[in-house]
Amino acid sequence: MRRRIVGFHRDEDGHWVADLDCGHARHVRHHPPMAERPWVLTEDGREAKIGAVVDCITCDDDATGAGGD
Repeated sequence: MRRRIVGFHRDEDGHWVADLDCGHARHVRHHPPMAERPWVLTEDGREAKIGAVVDCITCDDDATGAGGD
């Protein structure tokens, strides 16, 4: 499901995580060549992504019953 980014925080390993409006979170690593997200490396870059829409895998799993519970 598509959700808006409302903020960012770092996980226990120092990787950037987007906080989503549904209450879930999604990693937004810059890890070339697999993930090209150089914007995550700067405060201005992250600030510019507030309000951007991304897929929430947790909401998708909840909607299809595919969660690992």
